[in-house]
Amino acid sequence: MDIFIKLSQFLLSLSLLIILHELGHFIPAKLFKTRVEKFYLFFDVKYSLIKKKIGETEYGIGWLPLGGYVKISGMIDESMDKEQMALPPQPWEFRSKPAYQRLIIMLGGVTVNFILAFIIYIGMAFAYGDTFIANEDLKDGLLVENKAMQNVGFQTGDHIVSVDGEKIVKFDNDLTMKVIMAKEVLIIRNGAEQAIKMPIDFVDQLSKFEKGTLLDIRRPFVIGSNNDESTNKELQAKDVVVTLNGQAAKYMDQAKTILENNKGKTIPATVLRDQKEEQIQVTVNNDGMLGVNLAGLSIASMEKLGYYKVSKQEFGFLESIPVGITKGKDQLIGYGKQLKMIFSPSTGAYKQVGGFKAIFDIFPNTWSWEVFWNITALLSIMLGVMNLLPIPALDGGHVMFLLYEIISGRKPSDKFLENAQMVGFVLLITLLLFANGNDIYKAIVGK
Repeated sequence: MDIFIKLSQFLLSLSLLIILHELGHFIPAKLFKTRVEKFYLFFDVKYSLIKKKIGETEYGIGWLPLGGYVKISGMIDESMDKEQMALPPQPWEFRSKPAYQRLIIMLGGVTVNFILAFIIYIGMAFAYGDTFIANEDLKDGLLVENKAMQNVGFQTGDHIVSVDGEKIVKFDNDLTMKVIMAKEVLIIRNGAEQAIKMPIDFVDQLSKFEKGTLLDIRRPFVIGSNNDESTNKELQAKDVVVTLNGQAAKYMDQAKTILENNKGKTIPATVLRDQKEEQIQVTVNNDGMLGVNLAGLSIASMEKLGYYKVSKQEFGFLESIPVGITKGKDQLIGYGKQLKMIFSPSTGAYKQVGGFKAIFDIFPNTWSWEVFWNITALLSIMLGVMNLLPIPALDGGHVMFLLYEIISGRKPSDKFLENAQMVGFVLLITLLLFANGNDIYKAIVGK
């Protein structure tokens, strides 16, 4: 069932983005009276799953889910229709239209991608608001268990003040990415400020260790249930461990250290039970465990226990507009920085480039419209930026040649464009194989 939910979200998001992207080309083409021969979701190599011709355009769904396309008459594209290009230009063909109209048609797809992302972020701000933990409320710092983070110099209990000079106001999902791409992170440890220099190849270093959360909130030690073989029958479900052997054990990471140091011993403990503190004795086994199952607590539950204060901002419709625009702008800038790292060999970030499995894996096992729309907005930005790369066969390649034509007043020959299209197609296939090959490699080695 979990795989079905992930797959459903993946296909719905991908289909939505492809259809709207191609619609961005389709609408201006129609407005400029350019014939569109095909409008396809996925590729119809050899045959189609569904197809229907309405007017001059064939609409359909292909069997190969690697994207989609619109086939515009008189345009040198992935179809490489040389027979049509050998005929005299017709008024309804792409090549017969003024350069500025062709430029608008080619920019239509990425324009829709960016507009869609901003609309989603505005809608999410209005529908869900913004729930977060203020950075100043993380009095005891963050949990750092990732080995790569520890090797750089981070420790559990560190309080992050700023990343590359940008003051951190709240703890949210964006903080991790900011740290990954940072040059310097300013922290407070034991009351003193300290700067941690991030290595240029930190992304590559991350890949050498087991996957896991880089930064997280510190969580309490809460009993879920007792194992049958446990000797600690005094512990009850929902007990919150406060102290162990006279030492503070407010957080699970503190409790682990104390238990590790008291293997095979019986030690005093204080637990919070029904909002009252109880004094009990617990026996630590030779593995440094109490023989109990842990309970997971939601942020709301931890707030009730006094661990964290959860802040929530709600926005009216007009207030949501600047909030959504700011979110979209930040994500766009952030993705631009990621691309810069990928194209800089010294960072090693190219080793982490993923294909369809990597995209599939970011969707959760449970259905959440909030998470779905957040991922879809990010993917829309990624699709827009990737399509703008000046690679022949991508929208950006066509735009590059059209700008050359507008500036120089000279149109590249059809033969040159055909050759450039072929080179771009080979390059794209190579990148596709590399990205999906990375997915296969990671699946084999488990990293």
